Amino acid sequence: MPQCKDVTDTKLVLEPYQVIIRPIVTEKAFHNSSARNTYTFEVNKLASKLDIKDAIEALYDVKVVAVSTQNRQGKKRRTRKGVGCTKSWKKAMVKLDDEYRLDLY
Repeated sequence: MPQCKDVTDTKLVLEPYQVIIRPIVTEKAFHNSSARNTYTFEVNKLASKLDIKDAIEALYDVKVVAVSTQNRQGKKRRTRKGVGCTKSWKKAMVKLDDEYRLDLY
């Protein structure tokens, strides 16, 4: 079976619109946004927690308290041509200050 490839770490400088790929809209993400003021985004795999914090503050004009990240591994999938992998991606949960809210959903 083929192994899923991973992106190597480089020293690129990313712009804020390159760091944040999209907000993740699920029931769990919606619950966390209303109960814990925590918003979930798919982010660039090369972005650090500081990059994510700066990008959210620049794009949405809010104050970020904490950033948690997860590297999500791609899953193996069978197709008619053989075995392949879905892409690996990075997820960031961003906790905002209590006086700030985002209208994403």
